Amino acid sequence: MPANRYGHTVYSAAELKTMQEVITLSVFAVFSVVYLGEQLTINHAIGFALICLGAVFIFEGPIR
Repeated sequence: MPANRYGHTVYSAAELKTMQEVITLSVFAVFSVVYLGEQLTINHAIGFALICLGAVFIFEGPIR
């Protein structure tokens, strides 16, 4: 896939996959609230915050 080839010149495979997951979950959260009428709970917020924290660790590199 061309997007992966171009993206891999800048980002690692782990960073690309992390971006994909965060974007997918963000879009689905908006879709489920707006279109499906679901309510986001504190559990959803905590889970998403932990995923974002994981993304920070992926993009920051090794912990020194």
